Amino acid sequence: MLGGSSIKIFSGTSHPDLAQLIAERVGLSVSKAEITRNSIGEANVRILESVREDDVYIVGTGCGNINASLMELCIMIHACKIASAKRITAVVPLFPYARQDKKDKSRAPITAKLVANMLQKSGCDHLITMDLHASQIQGFFDVPVDNSMPNRLPSCAKRATSIADRLGIDFALFHKERKKANEVSRMVLVGNVTGKIAILVDDMADTCGTLILAAKHLSEAGASRIIGIVTHGILSGNALQAISESALEKLVVTNTIPQQQNAAQCDKIEVIDIGIVLGEVIRRSHYGESISMLFTEVPF
Repeated sequence: MLGGSSIKIFSGTSHPDLAQLIAERVGLSVSKAEITRNSIGEANVRILESVREDDVYIVGTGCGNINASLMELCIMIHACKIASAKRITAVVPLFPYARQDKKDKSRAPITAKLVANMLQKSGCDHLITMDLHASQIQGFFDVPVDNSMPNRLPSCAKRATSIADRLGIDFALFHKERKKANEVSRMVLVGNVTGKIAILVDDMADTCGTLILAAKHLSEAGASRIIGIVTHGILSGNALQAISESALEKLVVTNTIPQQQNAAQCDKIEVIDIGIVLGEVIRRSHYGESISMLFTEVPF
């Protein structure tokens, strides 16, 4: 028990290892729940311990079979809601459908808004996520959203500028034009990288086409070393092979989604555990302490 009401941390099937790391940070074990699927793929959820008047945190992230994981999360939230949990927080490090955050063509859906509605209608009182692809997603919710990222800025350019300022180093920028999603048609480097260590910063690496093209341009511009740092390493398709053959010295990712297999297949992948951060966010949330202070005054 922490404080007045008891805290419970549950895990879906999308990333149980991360849930375990978060629970260890808080000093608890993952609470017991049973999740099965019937012959047609419907999720059956049983919460195996009392959550009455508890502060409940349910860990699920946008990876693997995302649609199944999202439905599973909604069902778990609903199960805890009708079991009289005091507060239910969805801990979703990689927010599903985050890239569908606006109406960019006629009759296109804003699916990130739909996901927000689904979570709230299920009974979610609070969302903890990490490095939202688009900051306006927070506005899709009518409940508190904690976007756990030290540099919560509206664009990667501003994020990179902020990091450069805090480290007292130079900043360069890529201007890119896209043909379509995940495909860049043109990229122009603005800034001098000759003889310097170049650090590429982004929120997400999916097919890694943009990242690898940027690394190629940096190499041609005379950068001595090139390192990529991204929060969400989706690494789909032939991304791992492309990274291995690229000018990148290494690609640093977090474990917002499982990375063991990726790291085993590509020796350029380096994984940072964010369980310690999310665990501290949960502890602070439970006690009503400042979360923004976590990224400005509290070292890890």
